[in-house]
Amino acid sequence: MFVSISLAFLLSLLPAASARPQSYAVWAADSAIARGQGNGLDATGKAIVSYEHGEFQWGLRLLFEKTGNQTYFNYIQKGVDNIVFSNGTVHGSYTVSSFVLDPLRTGPTFLYLYTQTQQAKYRIAADIFRGQLNSHPRTAQGQFWHKLIYPNQGWLDGIYMGEIFYAQYTSMFQPTNTTAWADITSQFKLMFQNTLQNATAPNNTGLMYHGYDFSHTAPWASADRGHSPEVWDRALGWYAMALVDILDIIPTSNPGHAVILNILQTLAPKIKAAADPTSGVWWLVITQPGRAKNYFESSGSAMFVYSLLKAVRLGYVSDADGSIVKAAKRAYEYMVANWVVSNPDGTMGWLNTVVVGSLNTSGDYNYYVSQPTDLNDLKGLAAFLLASLEYERL
Repeated sequence: MFVSISLAFLLSLLPAASARPQSYAVWAADSAIARGQGNGLDATGKAIVSYEHGEFQWGLRLLFEKTGNQTYFNYIQKGVDNIVFSNGTVHGSYTVSSFVLDPLRTGPTFLYLYTQTQQAKYRIAADIFRGQLNSHPRTAQGQFWHKLIYPNQGWLDGIYMGEIFYAQYTSMFQPTNTTAWADITSQFKLMFQNTLQNATAPNNTGLMYHGYDFSHTAPWASADRGHSPEVWDRALGWYAMALVDILDIIPTSNPGHAVILNILQTLAPKIKAAADPTSGVWWLVITQPGRAKNYFESSGSAMFVYSLLKAVRLGYVSDADGSIVKAAKRAYEYMVANWVVSNPDGTMGWLNTVVVGSLNTSGDYNYYVSQPTDLNDLKGLAAFLLASLEYERL
């Protein structure tokens, strides 16, 4: 009897040990939370203002709105409280004078928490970020520099980092500020004009290079517009997500809405066409498909799935024949089959996200493919959370 009871007891534990949420969005979020990711602290427990955390918090907000699970809201708030003092000062290595766009990706979370709690510290923190944009260095055309240490360089990444916050702040506190709306639109437009591949470009995909140097002094800057030499998947992914997210914010009556919508409608079919025909996902260096050392990269692929599905769902992009949704579904199913790992502790692991991609050196093919990939990299895991939220709406 003792053996049978013990065996029954052990068997009763198996479902609990192996069970996972049916929703991949929930599984991804719960797993990151279980590991303490995206909570405003670095691996050593020190406060850090991180764009990855801002990306993850955006996904947690959407998941909270979908499920009503207070755990997600509490985790968002705890993460921000780790980087914002009670008087509204943003710490965690952030300084306005560094003039980096990346930290501003946490700004939408400040604004969200302010709307939900009316706590003044979140508004003050948002005001600090907005103040940075007033004095942030720009090119002669008006593009924000990605960082002070990279003079005259505009990177696609920076649009996602800075402009969503800029737009949300304007919508909440300065909705009639036509100068701000025009400036936001200009950031998208200048990036598009200066980095879009032209028809005669080598390995033309009709997509956008990682960035450009308006001064043409960087070693990678092209002779015509100063753009970098390759289309890197995650940079384009950041820009694509920014397109579909800002169209929710900028008023449809504002001329900038049509400008940004046109960019999205130009890029979406080309993003779909650039997917690998065999796997359905995207190469790390999109301009070099199949080249030695190139590989299918998970963060950019997840960003494209999110962007394409959201663009179609909200009617921003027409998909009369269903080919865009079909391509996005195929890519998502590849991601689940190849990059999602079920861990013994019940959490989800995430594979094949490249750790970094920068224009601080050569910006060439060999640079991109030499960068390591990481397990459970939040840039990719948060993008998968967002992609899952869209996929699970289908």
